[in-house]
Amino acid sequence: MSSPRIHPDTIDDVRQRADIVDVVSEHVVLKKQGKDFTGLCPFHDDKSPSFSVSPTKQFYYCFSCGAGGNAFKFLMELGQQSFAEVVLDLARRYQVPVKTMEPAKQQEYQRKVTLREQLFEILTVTAKFYEHALYQSVGQQALAYLRSQRQFDDAILKRFTFGYAPDGWQPLYGYLVEQKNYSVKLVEQAGLILPNKNGTNYYDRFRDRVMVPIHDPNGRIIGFGGRCLGDAKPKYLNSPETELFDKSKTLYGLDKAKGAIAKQDRAIVVEGYFDVVALHAAGITNAVASLGTALNAGQVRQLLRYTESKQIVFNFDADAAGIKAAQRAIGEVTEMAHRGDVQLRILNIPDGKDPDDFLRTHVSDEYNALVEAAPLWLDWQIQQTLKPLDLKQADQFQTASQDIVKLLADIANADTRTHYIRYCAEIFSQGDARLVPLLAENFLAQVRRQRRSPDDAKKTFKVAIKKSALEEAEGWLLRVYIHIPNNRQAVKEALEERDLQLSFSHHRALWRMMLQWQVADEAQAESYPISLLEQLRNLASESTGPLSQVHHLLYLDEKTQRDILRAPLIIRASVACMEKTLCEKRYRYFLKLWEETDLETHPEECSYYQKQSYAEKKRIAELEQERQVAFEDLAGLPWVGEFYGQLEG
Repeated sequence: MSSPRIHPDTIDDVRQRADIVDVVSEHVVLKKQGKDFTGLCPFHDDKSPSFSVSPTKQFYYCFSCGAGGNAFKFLMELGQQSFAEVVLDLARRYQVPVKTMEPAKQQEYQRKVTLREQLFEILTVTAKFYEHALYQSVGQQALAYLRSQRQFDDAILKRFTFGYAPDGWQPLYGYLVEQKNYSVKLVEQAGLILPNKNGTNYYDRFRDRVMVPIHDPNGRIIGFGGRCLGDAKPKYLNSPETELFDKSKTLYGLDKAKGAIAKQDRAIVVEGYFDVVALHAAGITNAVASLGTALNAGQVRQLLRYTESKQIVFNFDADAAGIKAAQRAIGEVTEMAHRGDVQLRILNIPDGKDPDDFLRTHVSDEYNALVEAAPLWLDWQIQQTLKPLDLKQADQFQTASQDIVKLLADIANADTRTHYIRYCAEIFSQGDARLVPLLAENFLAQVRRQRRSPDDAKKTFKVAIKKSALEEAEGWLLRVYIHIPNNRQAVKEALEERDLQLSFSHHRALWRMMLQWQVADEAQAESYPISLLEQLRNLASESTGPLSQVHHLLYLDEKTQRDILRAPLIIRASVACMEKTLCEKRYRYFLKLWEETDLETHPEECSYYQKQSYAEKKRIAELEQERQVAFEDLAGLPWVGEFYGQLEG
């Protein structure tokens, strides 16, 4: 469901009613310290209280990991909810009437909100129906299956609220529609019943199955998974996609695992419900599962919200299907892994066992040892590439070599690439140490050809540095504008004088907003109820768009507080960096036109392009003259060194 356009009056009312200490204390143990409260940060593995909550400012901030914001931001980050969802949840909690900006659509929106609430209620009632049935005579076979074959005790059955869908066409239909008086249409929309071929009646979707409720990250039931007890097909059946349930965006067990993932700084992904339950029963509570679909990048990103080191272990079955599933999952996140966005490892349990089977005959420490020893995804892929091939056969040796080069060529980090080239050379040497240097040299040459020439790679590296320096330069210019009101006019004049624009979308969004607000600060408190900085912090805390990327500009640590005092120099260096980038673009543009224009047929155009490229190059040289001052006075700012290092080069 798309987020409603909530009326600003409603947002303000909720903001005033929702006390941040009240909101945070439901999730964090807070202790009074002076006028503020402190506790362990819920966003990282905090060893000592570094998390501060200010009731006067209605803000929280972690001095260790940098997390910060208001009550809205806290609940958005903790529960991975949208801004609208948080506002609506708090509005219901504090009994604030909800208005939208488009009154004509108020009724339609309210209908959708009501629909979702009704579906949540129906699914919760259904889960209780299934759970009750499990412990009645009708559920004896299902209960015996869970206790004997799966070896789950009653505590774990209760924790995961296992149930049983009785055999027959309409047991659940009769309970929900005839006894509880729920609308047939709503029960169908919840994915629990289906119309018969004639459309004259309905029958239960789940029949004679062990039932596993599926929860969202906040613990609300959004669907079910059912495992048949007889010969029915399919063996596993999930709820269909509904207003609440999308299996491609859902991870089973995340509601119970997210705390352990954050604490252990690692997530384990397995293939099925019973693997998750078996791991949790063994005390390994950082495990989740995909729901019958290939694990995708969006699901991986969900997990990355809870682990600081980005460690994820794929534990798929070691059979052909499991290997294929692992390969598909790796394919989804290869780019993320190459960038270092995820530290991915692959675990295949020996003898082709899944976690559930393994834990029936082994203790949890043995499983944890396998997790610790799980190879990095690239090592695992190298193993899988070479596994079916005989390197003693010339044709297979060549095939393996070509496949390995393709893997190695995608590694972005040079040190990592060098490590794997040496590693593969040792494998291909087949124990003959004399061949290792020759094979490594051969691999290196092939990898270079596969990637691009060293000169091109060097240029790409320079462009990457340049972009990073430019973003830092713009960021410091915005810091000066935000935190030092006396220099705001100087920032505006510097940009206008050189006709410069900010290059990054999140910087432009912030700049436009500040200009629209006509720069309110603490010195103008009589005209403005809150400062520009407070307004920005409020908005950035509640935003999931471009403004969410400028959060770091709104807070100064001890070092940046000192650095920003040199505002005039920062302004000078920042605009120089921005102008140089612009000049270089124009220089390359005119030079390209000059090279592509025929001198004999278009002499005037050639002369013009040559003059323009020369003018841009001259301006770049003038910017280089500022180098000495910047090095001497702003040496503490890394981007200045990068920028002027490029000029010097």
